[in-house]
Amino acid sequence: MNLNQVTVPSLDLTKSIPFYEKLGLKLIVESLPHYARFECPDGHSTFSIHKTKSLPKGDGVYVYFECDELDKHVNALKEKGIEFDQAPTDQSWRWREARLKDVDGNQLILFYGGENRLNPPWRIDKH
Repeated sequence: MNLNQVTVPSLDLTKSIPFYEKLGLKLIVESLPHYARFECPDGHSTFSIHKTKSLPKGDGVYVYFECDELDKHVNALKEKGIEFDQAPTDQSWRWREARLKDVDGNQLILFYGGENRLNPPWRIDKH
């Protein structure tokens, strides 16, 4: 099994689409006003947004996008006007993360996990 796509809600795709394109995702399906799908620049995963009448309450879903050169990527996005809630920060789980929200308040985390993403020292290997 392989994760293909994650979909998040949006109140207005005409505002969300440019935001995600600015992040570096490539728009591959545009079915306004209800749905849009993007191709991630690396790998084979896709990401989509769908129109909803209301947004979820509480924390909602956290979407992680991995970036090999996180600090450089975040700086380039800041130059494009993207605002971050948290600058790249080393975390106790050995990832470096920057946090931001999309135009609908969905939590996005740009991160670099390297070897620790799949193989942290506390990994459970059951045979």
